[in-house]
Amino acid sequence: MTEAVGAAPPEEDDERRLDGLESYVVRDGERSSLSLLAEGVHCGACVAKIERALEREPQVLEARVNLTSRRLSLAWRGPAARARELVAKVEALGFRLIPFDAQAAEDDDAAERKALLRAMAVAGFAAANVMLLSVSVWAGHAQGMTDTTRTLLHWFSALVALPAIAIAGQPFFRSALRALRAGHTNMDVPISLAVILAPAVSLLETIRHGPHAYFDSAVMLLFFLLVGRYLDRQARGRARQAATRLLALGARAVTVLTPDGRHRALPPRLVEPGMNVLVTAGERIGVDGRVKDGRSEVDTSLITGESLPQPTAPGAMVFAGTLNLSAPLTVTVARAGDDTLLAEVVRLMEVAERQKGRFVTLADRLASWYAPLVHGLALTAFLGWWLLGGLAWTDALLIACAVLIITCPCALGLAVPAVQVIASERLLKRGVLLKAATALERLAQVQHIVFDKTGTLTRGKPELVERGDIPATTLALATGLAAQSRHPLARALRRAVPDASVISGVTEHPGQGLQATLDGRRLRLGRRAWAAPTAPGTDTTALELWFADGTGNAWRLGFADELRDDAATALADLRRAGYSIELLSGDREPAVRAVAETLGIDRWTAEVSPAAKVGRLEELRGEHVRALMVGDGLNDAPALAAAHASLSPSSAMDVSQTAADAVFQGDRLGAVTETLATAKAADRVVRQNLALALSYNVLTVPIAMAGLVTPLIAALAMSASSLVVVGNALRLGYQRGGGSR
Repeated sequence: MTEAVGAAPPEEDDERRLDGLESYVVRDGERSSLSLLAEGVHCGACVAKIERALEREPQVLEARVNLTSRRLSLAWRGPAARARELVAKVEALGFRLIPFDAQAAEDDDAAERKALLRAMAVAGFAAANVMLLSVSVWAGHAQGMTDTTRTLLHWFSALVALPAIAIAGQPFFRSALRALRAGHTNMDVPISLAVILAPAVSLLETIRHGPHAYFDSAVMLLFFLLVGRYLDRQARGRARQAATRLLALGARAVTVLTPDGRHRALPPRLVEPGMNVLVTAGERIGVDGRVKDGRSEVDTSLITGESLPQPTAPGAMVFAGTLNLSAPLTVTVARAGDDTLLAEVVRLMEVAERQKGRFVTLADRLASWYAPLVHGLALTAFLGWWLLGGLAWTDALLIACAVLIITCPCALGLAVPAVQVIASERLLKRGVLLKAATALERLAQVQHIVFDKTGTLTRGKPELVERGDIPATTLALATGLAAQSRHPLARALRRAVPDASVISGVTEHPGQGLQATLDGRRLRLGRRAWAAPTAPGTDTTALELWFADGTGNAWRLGFADELRDDAATALADLRRAGYSIELLSGDREPAVRAVAETLGIDRWTAEVSPAAKVGRLEELRGEHVRALMVGDGLNDAPALAAAHASLSPSSAMDVSQTAADAVFQGDRLGAVTETLATAKAADRVVRQNLALALSYNVLTVPIAMAGLVTPLIAALAMSASSLVVVGNALRLGYQRGGGSR
């Protein structure tokens, strides 16, 4: 609801800053593109204003602002020199643009959070002390306090409040000033006017030994507004770390093999196609390329959602971000740095977040016309009473100040945040953590739900479910072999038989299994074709290990990634609530089909890439279907960002949790139903609050303009409206959740 923050730099600084702008432009034929950091972007209205201004330019191909990272992605048809002209268009709106640098953006955001925290501390200190003095004045009115004592207390209030307002009001004052310089208004303009006029009139009244001063109203208003702004900045600061964490998976140095046989550590950005890199067992792969030498197994679950590690041999393609499990590999680089599949996932996330960042809350839409209306009413009251009503300009200014205070957007500003706080607390008690400011509003609009399989509908890790008639001692031998492996099925076997003794001298055959010699017997645990080639054949896609005890006997151990306990119940509840359900998974078709049939999901797709998931969500958006994405893997992160709303389990990797709008704890999938029901209830309460706030203004503004309200009464009325809104929001905490739509 605010626009630009921060004083405009001197013109000569801007000239120096823009001198080298063309060097940051990327040319591709006739297309020029540039990434910029938009300083002062704080809400959906800011995003819309910048995008509309640029899209009106005939040769602009793309103008998208990511609200979370404040990154402006700009593309146009024409020479690089036109960058300065386009930047000037945006800066005329009151925003400052600089070439995008992730570290600079993070530093700028951290500095702003510190400034807001300092301002909030100053306002809180002043509010507490001025309120103590005000209580003394109010008590004195009823107990015969002399004018001299009252004026002295007013002077003490002024000594505390005026410096505090000058310091703590800077974020609002600077924002309002830049908006006015750019020829428009924002919500900070009436806030600044009220915060300045109330103490100014109070100071005048103190000098004249008047009975009333309103320093307390100004500092209390300032404190609560700063609290809201700081919390919003903190929430968006956490969200901004998503892409950073994702890129960190592929940012580790890689070991390059030089032609003379030496090893050299290089960052991925310096690695070139054609180089050979060494990837040791247990190391995360840092490049995309083909295996030149070595056989191993690679855990690709973070990229594809595939639950089984994939065997790799010379000629196989491997990707940055995946994990080499079994043996060293030599990989010939095909792509590195910003060209890898992992980097493409980051770009998919950023594109998706830009679209989500354009979502404007209902309160933001109301605020677009609220500020100019308030200014007009206050000015009308001042001029009417001064020029036509015959009042002195100071008395007319008091009436205008009362109008500004009584119409102060506290109730409107609290209408959404108060509900968000109560709904967030309600969901937190049920194990759901809300992360995005607009999440509740978007969750309430959901019509269609897209689920991932592995780790979402299922528990995300295989468990031993079939051991047949294998003797306990034989099972212990198999588990002793498994203790030497990082393979997911070997780990599952160790979880099932935790007390088994570890067998020494185990040799791992990459892509095949484990082998050891015990008492002259050759023990093998691994794939059927290797460990027990004469055993009856089974489905090669099954989650299984075979154990041969060296005496001619072989046993099959079956594993399964089991469904969450309440998966069937939760999906049935969602269907009854009217939601349609779809399954998109990067896992193998047999595994996806089995889950879909078990849960009664008619529409499902297997072996889906991250880009394809985003494509499906874009298709749903094109059909005007608002979709909720529920997923947990790295391959789900772009889809979580692209969906109208998104949920992720707490077992998900950090990147997916950060990209999601909410994270649910525990093994219960019913949290999805509860979250949607709470969002529906919150949406109803928000609309009630907005109606109450607007009704309050319709009733009180005419009274204030008629001169029947002093600034003190206006402050009390404004506080009362805020209490009504908060009280209505509190009802949400006592409502029972339901699944109906």
